[in-house]
Order: sequence, then C-alpha cells, then structure tokens
Amino acid sequence: MLNYIWMLMLAAGFLVAAMDGRLEEVTKAAVSSAGDAVELCIGLLGVMCLWTGLMGIAEKSGLVSNISKAAKPVLSFLFPSIPKNHPALGAVMMNMVANFLGLGNAATPLGLKAMGEMQKINPRKRVASDAMSMFLVLNTSAVQLIPATIIAVRSAAGSGNPTEIIGTIWVASLCAATAGIIAAKFFSLLVYKRGKHGNY
Repeated sequence: MLNYIWMLMLAAGFLVAAMDGRLEEVTKAAVSSAGDAVELCIGLLGVMCLWTGLMGIAEKSGLVSNISKAAKPVLSFLFPSIPKNHPALGAVMMNMVANFLGLGNAATPLGLKAMGEMQKINPRKRVASDAMSMFLVLNTSAVQLIPATIIAVRSAAGSGNPTEIIGTIWVASLCAATAGIIAAKFFSLLVYKRGKHGNY
C-alpha cells in the first residue's frame, strides 16, 4: 500500500510540475537529490562500520550477555504473561540489549524471533497479545546507549559536534518508553477488566 502512495505522490508532483511549466526544474532536482543521497550513504558508511565494530566487540566480550542477566527482573514485570524460561523471553531480552547497544542489524532477526515465539503462546492468534504490544512499544521507543545512526547522519552532514545530541536523545527516548509502558499497561488492565465482566 505504501508503494502505491509514494507512486501517487511522485506522479502528482510531476503532473503539477508539467502543468506549471517547471518539469525541467523537477527533473534537475531529482537527479541532484539522487547524487546527494549517494554521497550521504558513503559518508555514513565509515561511521556505521566503526560503531558496528565496537558493538560487535561488546557482544563478543560478554557485555550483551551480562546486561541480559541484569535485565531479567525488569522483563518479568513488563512481560508477566511469558513463562519464566520460555524462548520468547530470551529473544525479547537479546533484542532489547541489541537495540540498547545500537546493534540494529542484530536486533531485527531477534525481534522477529521474539514475535514468532510470543505468537506460539498467544491464545488469540488473530489479535496481538499484551506481551506483543509491550514489545512493539519498547522497540518503537528503543532507548539506545549510543545512537550511532543519528551520529553518523550528523557527521556526514558536516556537524562540528555530532555527538552533542546524545543526552537529549536519552531523555526523549526514556520519556517515550515510560509513556508507552504506562499506556500499554493501562490498556492491558482495561481489556482484562472488560473480559472479566463479560464485555471483552
């Protein structure tokens, strides 16, 4: 569906430009933007390789594993419906740790595995469970120790101090995560109460 929306927007843009007699300007802008995109990607490559390498070292050294163990009590509170030693909890834990350390490439397959494992214990297969909703909230807010992507974009764009936004991102993502967790818990409780009284 999103592909159709983008296609419609592009077609509308070219149509309006043709009607306005500015088709040549739009074509030049499209070509110029494509070149800028390639330059930005090349600029991002070096910084992303650096941070991915550092985070890979953290994973190999056991830091990821240690953080996972420390996070168990918190995850038990956030995901009470997942049995203690179920594979879903392990996948959730590793996904969150990978996201926290900025290992986006490692976090994605772990997130898919976590969702698959939670679906196995979901009593209503056509509806997302409370655990799945909470997991989605935490992935969306994704508190990161080092927001490597933003730093890389700022660096590629020529920022004099690309890391100065780290503190602001920590505060913003923590606020988003807190608000999301409260909302997820509230609606989970609301649905539970309705179900208990036959209004589910």
